[in-house]
Amino acid sequence: MTSSTPLIGVSIPMLKIKELINHVAQTCLNILITGETGVGKEVVAQSLHAESNRSKNNFIKINCAALPETLLESELYGYEKGAFTGAHKKRPGKFLTADKGVLFLDEIGDMPLALQSKMLHVLQSGEFSPLGSDQDFKTDAWVIAATNQCLEEKIKNKTFREDLFYRLNIIKIDIPPLRQRPEDIPALVEYYFKKHLSEYPKSNAVKPDSQIMERLCSYHWPGNVRQLQNCIKKLIVLNSWDKVFEELPIDADTPETSASDISQTQLAGSAMHSPDYPFDSEAGKRRMRIISEFVDMSTSSEKLFEDISLKKIKKLASDKVEKEVIIFVLEKVGWNRSKAAKILKVSYKTLLYKMSEFNVNPPVS
Repeated sequence: MTSSTPLIGVSIPMLKIKELINHVAQTCLNILITGETGVGKEVVAQSLHAESNRSKNNFIKINCAALPETLLESELYGYEKGAFTGAHKKRPGKFLTADKGVLFLDEIGDMPLALQSKMLHVLQSGEFSPLGSDQDFKTDAWVIAATNQCLEEKIKNKTFREDLFYRLNIIKIDIPPLRQRPEDIPALVEYYFKKHLSEYPKSNAVKPDSQIMERLCSYHWPGNVRQLQNCIKKLIVLNSWDKVFEELPIDADTPETSASDISQTQLAGSAMHSPDYPFDSEAGKRRMRIISEFVDMSTSSEKLFEDISLKKIKKLASDKVEKEVIIFVLEKVGWNRSKAAKILKVSYKTLLYKMSEFNVNPPVS
């Protein structure tokens, strides 16, 4: 079992992906997840597992690029005692461990050709033999594969088997890069800020205001969601958005959006101008950034609408403005609370209460 990160996003492509997951999760058809490094391919695989009738069984991941050929084979299929030097005892492989569950083959494009034929056989028959064994074992593992490479190009270059590609690619889920869906950034920031702040409770990090959120949404994020998550971790530790932005690579090479990329994006967002999806305009994106300051956008669509309360949002917005005004006035009068109370036209006692409520403290000299 694995603790799963929720699939976060309000953009049209992400809503389409969530809808597709709901449709195919119960079918257990082989799925190929594609997208750049860091877009969240494993999160999609975990979501498929969580929505399926296999959710109580194992989710087993193996990175096909991280292991040499011989070790990858033994990890996938297991081995008998004495199968090779160092095999001191029998060990089951991932296909057996993932039986009745999910086997997630990450970086499938890096699987050596010699192993691809054996993988094809397992997908066709559901049978395999551990290294050093004459016995065939049956497996009922749901295979989900992922890659950041163009497998069609690898097929042309004779480095990936075409028959294996079609066996894996029954359902394809393509995740667009974060730069093509900036409206997802506020919800991602909200989720990872909460997550990592709970890991460092002594941190004084603050959520981004509207100007910082604008900068976050306009950045091209070459490392996608993983890079954004790392920036939030850095903020929690350094307590400074300025330092986070200082260390962002300004001149990083941004992968160019090809005609095919645009075509795929347009196909994914074919309903972008539907009144049901008001997120595609600039006004819609600004609206989402403002709302995300007061509403947890990382929840599911159903829970999101349940949580929205105009009275609650009004209170949160009012508190946010009051806090900023109090800090502004205090800074102008050198943190003289008596003067600030007179300017704000409230009693000294009320100002102290508000400062305590909003956690407003004078700077440490």
